[in-house]
Amino acid sequence: MNGRNGSLTSSSSVSQDLLLQAYRRAIRLVFNLVVVALLVGLFVGTWRTFLELGLTLTEPTVRLGLKELITNVLSLVIVLELVRAFVEYFEVERVRLEILLEIGIALALRELLLLLYEARLSGMDLFFWSLGILALVAGRTLAVQFSPRRAG
Repeated sequence: MNGRNGSLTSSSSVSQDLLLQAYRRAIRLVFNLVVVALLVGLFVGTWRTFLELGLTLTEPTVRLGLKELITNVLSLVIVLELVRAFVEYFEVERVRLEILLEIGIALALRELLLLLYEARLSGMDLFFWSLGILALVAGRTLAVQFSPRRAG
């Protein structure tokens, strides 16, 4: 009876290991495809930003041209941070909280600047946006300070 249970346990352990290996391979494949897509987007975005630099000077108003330039550059920073998060996942098989918070900070700053350029922001809105960004920065600072790498 024990022999039979032992063989069942070992065969289920082998099947679980095979299933886990298949899962890890599938995750790696999907993450590789996402990284490739993000890199292609980053290169295309960078190329388009450089091509549109000339349009910045020929816009009817320089303010519109600068708004487009800032929007494109901040979007590229966000994509770059996303690529960094995926590469970090490949290296240590986990996503660090500080990288996610940096992405949040970049995204919040981008949105805040867009709202400022469109002049659709009241004083109270600006105050709350600033508080949110400050909270993200404080969270990132705490994540770096109490990182598992620093503790151990």
